[in-house]
Amino acid sequence: MNLEHVQAALREQGLDGWLFYDHHNRDPLGLRILRMSPDGHVTRRWYYFVPANGEPRKLVHRIESGRLDALPGEKAEYSSWQELETKLSAMLEGAVRIAMQYSPRNAIMYVSMVDAGTVEVLRGLGKEIVSSADLVSQFEAVLTEDQIASHFEAQRRLDPILEAGWKEMGRRVRAGEAGANEFGMVEFLHAAIEREGMVTEHGPNVSVGPNSADSHYEPSRASSRVIQRGDFVLIDIWAKLANKPDAVWYDITWTGIVDRKPTDRERLVFDTVRDARDASIAVVQRAFEAGRPIAGWQADDAARGVIAAAGFGEYFTHRTGHNIATELHGSGAHLDNLETHDERLILPNTCFSVEPGIYFSGEFGVRNEINMITRKGKAEVTGRMQSELVRI
Repeated sequence: MNLEHVQAALREQGLDGWLFYDHHNRDPLGLRILRMSPDGHVTRRWYYFVPANGEPRKLVHRIESGRLDALPGEKAEYSSWQELETKLSAMLEGAVRIAMQYSPRNAIMYVSMVDAGTVEVLRGLGKEIVSSADLVSQFEAVLTEDQIASHFEAQRRLDPILEAGWKEMGRRVRAGEAGANEFGMVEFLHAAIEREGMVTEHGPNVSVGPNSADSHYEPSRASSRVIQRGDFVLIDIWAKLANKPDAVWYDITWTGIVDRKPTDRERLVFDTVRDARDASIAVVQRAFEAGRPIAGWQADDAARGVIAAAGFGEYFTHRTGHNIATELHGSGAHLDNLETHDERLILPNTCFSVEPGIYFSGEFGVRNEINMITRKGKAEVTGRMQSELVRI
């Protein structure tokens, strides 16, 4: 933790401090921000308060008194619950507006790590508990130059793998090979990812026909669908460099058709999704070029409006995009005004997906996913952009 940077952020947001609280390693966000191991044996509650000015303060149980010793600040200890509340009140004396991993009404559930009872105790002490969501974004989602470079390197390696996958799929189908099925193609793509020195998780996904209408479909060896001429196919593929613990993911989705022309309906749906993607990209780029703040929900609205105007709004059943960092679904702003009203700002030097979709259950689904990197004054798409259905 860079104490100076954290305290500057607190002052900028008009906060009196940031209170970290944990029990049984329940708050992975706080552990990462404080640079603490998630594997420690923690059976008692601890509190760590970073004030906007001055020295941090610790409160730990006496039988686990060394838990926060690696962090700066004065330490207090407790045993009973009465002593805990008395010393917690003393630790927070003079502070009123305090950030915690909390979200009003659980609106941004990704940051809601503090239990309601703890918030009740603090409110009983006269504290105003506010969400740390934007602070978490600043200290979890903002990437270093080296991390941004790792994303572009993953993009450089993964784009050709996807292209090779489409070609191999067509070859297998036309040759009538046993491996012309969803799981067989997943294995092909997975092996290519490993050869390129990358890793993935729970994927990639190859979804054929009606399976492409399930946005979180995962093929297995037992349930794998055969790929045949005339099929509609969706590939969702993601990876990051294997040899860098702080590497950033690259995550894309394309769709295609085997040995036929798309129908007018398929073309209309694809074009609508593509245009929705481009509308979201454009609203982010305009905001960054103008130096104007933009929240995740606003980028979602741009894409969702295009799909709704085309009459397909009810078939767009998920958010437009998610933050990307060392975790595939990172802790920064998501492009979402459906599942949540994400008011977190899209910050400079962050990465995220833009992936609107339209899904007709039992028929087919189209998702068109790209990634973006923001900089001060600009935002860019980091890889290839699909403009028409792949002809396999």
